[in-house]
Amino acid sequence: MFFDLILPIAPIFLLIVLGHLLRRGGIPSLEFWNLNDKLVYWVLFPCLLFNKIATIDFSGVHLGGLAVAVYSGFGAAVLFSLLLFFLFRTERPLWTSVLQGCSRHNTFIALAVGEQVFGAEILGTAALVTALLIPVTNVVVVCLMATALAKKDGGSLTAAIFRDLARNPLLLAIGLGLVFNFMGWTEVPVLTDMTTILGAAALPIVLLCVGANIRIRAMATDIKATLFCVVGKMMVFPAAMAFAGYAIGLEPTLFLAAMLFGASPTAAGAYTLARAMGGDAPAMAGIVTIQTALSFVTMPATLLLAQHLIGQ
Repeated sequence: MFFDLILPIAPIFLLIVLGHLLRRGGIPSLEFWNLNDKLVYWVLFPCLLFNKIATIDFSGVHLGGLAVAVYSGFGAAVLFSLLLFFLFRTERPLWTSVLQGCSRHNTFIALAVGEQVFGAEILGTAALVTALLIPVTNVVVVCLMATALAKKDGGSLTAAIFRDLARNPLLLAIGLGLVFNFMGWTEVPVLTDMTTILGAAALPIVLLCVGANIRIRAMATDIKATLFCVVGKMMVFPAAMAFAGYAIGLEPTLFLAAMLFGASPTAAGAYTLARAMGGDAPAMAGIVTIQTALSFVTMPATLLLAQHLIGQ
């Protein structure tokens, strides 16, 4: 059973490895990878989210239960990182990287794995999990980081981040998708076809970008902090999510969609945020790299346990 899940996930991680090798070889160029990140962030991925949310059938979807499961996992991971801070007196810059390593998720890997393992039909449900997690994760993590780092300009920095959230292309795509769905505009000529085509290009391209941003040298970082993050993100987060989802009897498709995000490694963008806010960026790079590598094994193991829990 475990290898039945490994096989469909393997191409995803081979694409990540390929992206890393291409970037190291300068193919086609470093400038290309920087621009490609922007293409994915501003165009391809928003099109994917908009298309899936605009066309999903909300009838029978228990958003309240899904939110309880998703926020239980996220909240448990945040509390775990706070417990580590008080128990081990971790230096504040390093702790902010631990916070991100425990509580953030890689949306792109979660969606790609979901499509490979459960089929394209789960992408709409997984997009709902994205809509629930993205705003809450950004607001909570940024506020905690600004407080911990206690910069004089922390308030203005936090305000700037909130302004960025208001024009975040992913959030805007989610919002527009919900508006179109509730208005009944699920199949708009030209627009639906265009976003379908662009959305289909998002996942393979973004996986190459994830690999291009991996830094092997950064793996030689604070081992203890990295281990804490592995426990927080790959054990505490999915375990709390699974417990809450099982306790409230969450519908199997919603349960598995939520577990994709609980099992995913931390976000590759965590390194950028750590550098921008004065966190421990080298440690964050190491955490991202190691979690991404480990997730090749931990994601199928977690999903297998989740399927066993709900009897699938």
